[in-house]
Amino acid sequence: MPDLIGAAVSFVFTLLVFSYILGDNPLFRLAIHIFVGVAAGYAAVITYDNVLKPRLIDALFFGSLEERLLMLVPLLLCILMVTRLSPRLSWLGNPALAYLVGVGGAAAIGGAVLGTIFPQVLASVNLLDLSSLQPESMLRFSPLSVFINGGLILLGTLTTLIYFHFGAHLSTGQTPQRAGMIEALGAMGQGFIAVTFGLLFAGVYMAALTAFIERVHAIWLFFRLFGF
Repeated sequence: MPDLIGAAVSFVFTLLVFSYILGDNPLFRLAIHIFVGVAAGYAAVITYDNVLKPRLIDALFFGSLEERLLMLVPLLLCILMVTRLSPRLSWLGNPALAYLVGVGGAAAIGGAVLGTIFPQVLASVNLLDLSSLQPESMLRFSPLSVFINGGLILLGTLTTLIYFHFGAHLSTGQTPQRAGMIEALGAMGQGFIAVTFGLLFAGVYMAALTAFIERVHAIWLFFRLFGF
């Protein structure tokens, strides 16, 4: 019985989403609002169970004196954030908002440096290290092919980073101009970026097509379940 109910709900929502083929309509908007509401509710429950309850509420009510005093700081910041709902008291939430922006910026920069740039540099360097290859890999790839593949990836990485180099030489009476070599390497990096975006678009398109095929297959199974 639960499987039947789940199949029926899935079927109905699939038809509601597919109704967008006929244009924007109330049925499609109803499905989108339900999806957004369910996602927001799920995020709120996960936040409460994994963050607020164990790290704030439990620490305030069941923690030691030191933990309770320490939790007063995030509790105060939460209260200040709530004041932003009022136009007259919204200025009280500026310190909490500034703290969130600072922490978010630091986390984003740290994640970009430690999670993207450094691993990308190490991966690009290791691509040219023949000693890091496994014996079975040495049988499939020649040293020349390893250097060519590693060189292309290293070239793409460097030229892509150079493309985002915005330093320019400023001459009197002239507009800022980047050096010719930087401009050429930046154009090459732009080509690598275009190829990357093309591959990402193809991946998104394939994922959407896969989801579409899965939904059509689910509709077909639903009709078979009722003997149509």
